[in-house]
Amino acid sequence: MSEIFPEPIRNLPKADVPFEGVTAYLSQSDTHQIVFMEFETDAVVPEHSHGAQFGIVLEGKIDLTIDGKTKTYTKGDRYFIPEGVLHSAKVHCGYADITFFNEPGRYSKK
Repeated sequence: MSEIFPEPIRNLPKADVPFEGVTAYLSQSDTHQIVFMEFETDAVVPEHSHGAQFGIVLEGKIDLTIDGKTKTYTKGDRYFIPEGVLHSAKVHCGYADITFFNEPGRYSKK
């Protein structure tokens, strides 16, 4: 695992993200979460929906299907998934992002 995130981020509580090979740090608020994620293996995220999500890709790539349309996002790209919209993903090894979830309970602390 590289150390893409600086020490203040790495000192945040780890998030309980249900995929192998993921390190995720959780910034928790009463109204939302910000998760800093890094993948050391590929991951397939099955189709699902939840509150609105906004992400900024820091490294690597993700094939993201939002409302039936697939697009590949790479370093520097941003994506937005509106609340309740079905989406799925293929996350490639080496991917890292910062993701805002417009819901306070998306992930719990490990």
